[in-house]
Amino acid sequence: MDEIVKVNKQDMTVSARDLYEALGLSKRFSSWFETNSQGFIEGLDFNPYFGVRVQMEGGREVSREVQDYKCTFDMAKHICLMSHTGKGKQCRQYLIDLEKAWNTPEQVMARALRIADQTIASLTAQVEELKPKGEYFDELVERNLLTNFRDTAKELGVGPKAFVDWLTDHKYIFKDQKNQLKPYARHSDLFQIKEYNSRYSDHAGLQTLITPKGRETFRLLLKEDI
Repeated sequence: MDEIVKVNKQDMTVSARDLYEALGLSKRFSSWFETNSQGFIEGLDFNPYFGVRVQMEGGREVSREVQDYKCTFDMAKHICLMSHTGKGKQCRQYLIDLEKAWNTPEQVMARALRIADQTIASLTAQVEELKPKGEYFDELVERNLLTNFRDTAKELGVGPKAFVDWLTDHKYIFKDQKNQLKPYARHSDLFQIKEYNSRYSDHAGLQTLITPKGRETFRLLLKEDI
């Protein structure tokens, strides 16, 4: 199908200026559109915008920003009908045929698949963009839920040394070869070992922290021992 009128196939609209040129009119564009847009609603039937047009000035091509309007197919067909010319009839029939082709089941399905692909691609990009933030947030929440021995002892109302001695005596933790406190494997759900970086030096290492389940367990057991 030869293109008689330029159509924006992304949103199925017609530029008022393209339609004006296809109709081969001599009347000034602004006056023509003002007359032919009467009875139509801005924002519903047409939307104004500024487009770039190449015009001949002094024997050379010059790009100018000009006022234009995106018109719906219904509005464009009506304007063609009102022109009462052979070109108007031809343009109107072209739009009707294009609209029929656009609304065939095959074309509807093809558009739906394209939209689905675009949506998936957009969501995938958003997920990839948010993933580092989500991982950082999860890590932050997790760290805020974990407490070290000193803070846990304070929360439970006992001294830090007494708390560590109690955990050691009851075989929850032990000191490794580097004199660091580590949990026994059978109590891994009560503790987590996390990497840490010192704020004041380049030193990094592993630190044993207590989980919410561990704090509640020790709170109940300490209450029985007291």
